[in-house]
Amino acid sequence: MHAPIGNFDSAAPAPDRLDELTRPVADAVRHWSGTVPADQIVYVDTEPEWADTATFVEHYGRELLERSANCVVVTGKRGGGTTLAACVALSTTRVDVNGVVRRHLGARKASFAPMDTATGETGMEYGGITPVGLPAGWPLLVDSAVVDLPYVLVGSGRRRGKLLVPGKAFAELPGAVVLEGLGAAA
Repeated sequence: MHAPIGNFDSAAPAPDRLDELTRPVADAVRHWSGTVPADQIVYVDTEPEWADTATFVEHYGRELLERSANCVVVTGKRGGGTTLAACVALSTTRVDVNGVVRRHLGARKASFAPMDTATGETGMEYGGITPVGLPAGWPLLVDSAVVDLPYVLVGSGRRRGKLLVPGKAFAELPGAVVLEGLGAAA
C-alpha cells in the first residue's frame, strides 16, 4: 500500500497492523466507529530514534512538517480537583495551555502533565502519544487546523510507527472538542 502522504517503506491499514500498536490504540482501532472507516487510518513503520518531529521530518520528508500534529497530555487544576486532557495541534504550533486550554477546562491553572503521568495514564510511550485510544472520559481538545487537513501524521502509541489519520476523524474521537486557536504560532 502507498501511504496517502509522505514516503514510507511500509504502510498498511491500521486494522491490519494491530500487533504494532499499544493495547489502548489497538482496541480503539478494533472498535472504531464514525464516518471515516477504520481502514482509512494508515500505520506506517518508522524508526523509533527518529520519532521526534524535527528529526522525523529530516528523514521522512520536510513536507510532512505541515501535515504533522502532536498530541500532548495536560493537567487542569481547580480547587482540589485535577483534570487530565489531551490536546492535538499542528507540529508547527504550540498548544495554548495557559489560555485556550485553561479556559476550556475551567481550570485555575493548566500545565503539561509530567512524562510519567502522561505515559502511565495513557498506556502509551512518550514521544508516541496519540489521540486514538485515550482513556475513557478524557476531554480531547483538537485545533481546527488539524481537522481541516485531508490526512494528518500523529503518533501510534509507540515511538516506532506513526498513524496517518484523515483530519475529519479527529472531530469524531471520543471526548473531542474542536477549538479555534488551540495551536498558537510557535
